[in-house]
Amino acid sequence: MHLTPHLSFSTQVNDMRTTLQRTVLGAVLALGLPTLSAPAAQAAATEQFVPLATYRVGAYASSGIPVWAGMIDYLRYINEVEGGINGVKLVWQECETEWTAEKGIECYERFKQGLDGAPVAVYQPNGAPAAYALAEKAEADKIPLITLGYGRTEATDGAVFPYNFPVMLTFYSEASAFINYIAQREGGLDKLRGKKIATVYHDSAYGRETQGPLKLLAEKYGFENIQIPVADPGNEQASQWRQVRQLKPDWVFLRTWGVSTPVAIKTAARFGFPVDHIVGDIWASSDEDVLPAGEAGKGYLALTPYPGGATFDIHQRLKKYILDTGKSDLKDPRSFGSVYYNSGLVNAAIAVEAIRAGQAKFGKRPLNGEEGRWGLER
Repeated sequence: MHLTPHLSFSTQVNDMRTTLQRTVLGAVLALGLPTLSAPAAQAAATEQFVPLATYRVGAYASSGIPVWAGMIDYLRYINEVEGGINGVKLVWQECETEWTAEKGIECYERFKQGLDGAPVAVYQPNGAPAAYALAEKAEADKIPLITLGYGRTEATDGAVFPYNFPVMLTFYSEASAFINYIAQREGGLDKLRGKKIATVYHDSAYGRETQGPLKLLAEKYGFENIQIPVADPGNEQASQWRQVRQLKPDWVFLRTWGVSTPVAIKTAARFGFPVDHIVGDIWASSDEDVLPAGEAGKGYLALTPYPGGATFDIHQRLKKYILDTGKSDLKDPRSFGSVYYNSGLVNAAIAVEAIRAGQAKFGKRPLNGEEGRWGLER
């Protein structure tokens, strides 16, 4: 994992679709009552249901909208171009969560039994609050959760959370990647001693997840570990960046989300902190996060496990069969190939390949949760 200047840095991988078919881990992201969109198709017992717990409204919509576009475009491609997964067509339906635990749980409860006979093989909470809240529920229901780049780090121990799959990066490995990058810039891990490293973080379970590893790394390498919370949703951050100016850290780790990211970048500039010494985390790493910051965002760095850009073979196929035919869920064409759009592709591909792997054992038919878990473990 390495960094490049704004808008994000990404691991460069070969074609995402081909790599994902080789291994699930290869290149491999409201309410009164939750509102459901119209289903992509009428579900049937011969179809596989893919629940979509979305957040298209609220403070995090700017990231959620391109994520769902990537997911839905990929699922539609699998159906219309490949004829489904080994002939099993996919159906999906959305439920608006507004990125909250309460609505995330309601959506899960509505979706866990499937849709009109089409079963659920895997479930993606699509948000840290819901991922934490559903860890034990999903195990009791025997439905595997996929949490890509969010959720409980301790779920990497499958003996403890056998139905929770934090595929790819965890927030502990994210913290380690950040510190390793700073060490490279400073000339080595030994050069971290005496440095001040501040984390400006979304004050939620998501934002607090890196506190543990950063504390350990600070003790090991001798840097000062400064933690500065930003209350949800982060529309006003003058007090936080005034504190940054007073403490004069050498680097800032920006662990914000949604609207709080461009607010942070613009406020940092207003208080004179150099943007090229701010490193955003994976949920502060896409064009949609930084373009609203305008000139203040030039030179911003961010880390992400999702490859940015629309030059992969899968993008060319999506453009030909989905976008150019008017079937895309994408609202803003500028988001095609953004980190968030591509995270949606990867999320969908993980689900598809887990089902495909499960079908190799259980037959070319719709799978239930226990069978989906088997596929994920492969």
